[in-house]
Amino acid sequence: MHTHLTLLATQGSKRVRLMQAARAQLRLPPAQVLEWRDWLAQPALLEHALRQPGLLKIEPPGDDTAAHLLLLQAGCRLLERPPVAAPEHGELLAMDAWFAGFTSAMTALAAQLLELPQTRVFNAPGEISRMTDKLACQRHLAAHGVPIPALLGPVHGYEHLQSLLHQHDLDRLYLKPRYGSSASGVVAYRRNSAGRQQATTSAALSRAEGRTRLFNVKRMARYETTGDIAALVDALAAQELYAEAWLNKPRCGDSHYDLRVVTVAGQPAHRVARIGDRMMTNLHLDNRRGDASGLLNAADLAALEDTAALAARAFPASHVTGYDLVVRHGQAHVLEANAFGDLLPGLLWQGIDTYTAQLAHA
Repeated sequence: MHTHLTLLATQGSKRVRLMQAARAQLRLPPAQVLEWRDWLAQPALLEHALRQPGLLKIEPPGDDTAAHLLLLQAGCRLLERPPVAAPEHGELLAMDAWFAGFTSAMTALAAQLLELPQTRVFNAPGEISRMTDKLACQRHLAAHGVPIPALLGPVHGYEHLQSLLHQHDLDRLYLKPRYGSSASGVVAYRRNSAGRQQATTSAALSRAEGRTRLFNVKRMARYETTGDIAALVDALAAQELYAEAWLNKPRCGDSHYDLRVVTVAGQPAHRVARIGDRMMTNLHLDNRRGDASGLLNAADLAALEDTAALAARAFPASHVTGYDLVVRHGQAHVLEANAFGDLLPGLLWQGIDTYTAQLAHA
């Protein structure tokens, strides 16, 4: 086991605290932390941090608002757009520009690592970028034989959404921001034969002074007027949006659930059911954890493990990855891959948490 670990992360974040606790439990020295904001300002700090052989783990930059803004402004420059003001707390703003800045940073990081052959990286920067582009990721998984919900492709606005529904003869689907995370801006859209529409989402609309803004909220919002739904879809489409077929989730009493599975070194390890009575079951939206083994029969459990392992093979340079799955009737579909899907405090597999497991298998 390499004893030296560097984290590209945000000092004091929950992820860093959990990793340092795992290091202490394994009697390893604390990980060195290189702040995202510092590396973005001075890339040479990485070579200095990695001057001795060891491991590098890239954590998400979203814990640091300053790093997020640096990536956002870099993306605006790359896309030749005027700079945007710093997003307010929870604001969904120019996600496509943020991704342009983020993927440029990952490309630069990969180039730096080529000059540091003594460093092993937990998840390769290129694979992190691919998983962060949700549409490209789903297409990549499908190309590797991984079952996913049917993709309906990019959505350019509300009118385009209506034509897609007509073209595919659908009355419900999911709309997903191409570069979002943690259900940010995801919309469950339904309409009935009488033409009545409903959009359920974690994105709250704010319209003032002729401006439409979106804010990620924990309490799900429901929109039912054409004006509101059109404003919502158009605002999301401006930041890149795609549609996928609706997949019914299995029931658990009055609620329904999907599953998060963490793969470590390509093998399914930690798994948890995410149970809720709303469309989105992400745990940060006040949904509850459930015991996956208690909910799944033998065929479902086998499908979960086989599909998670198949998905992990599509990302061979990623040591620890989270996958969200719907498992029903002995079949599993991957809803999403998450390069940063190991933040599940207190969830144990074979007696150890996600951070201790990934260190033990490094």
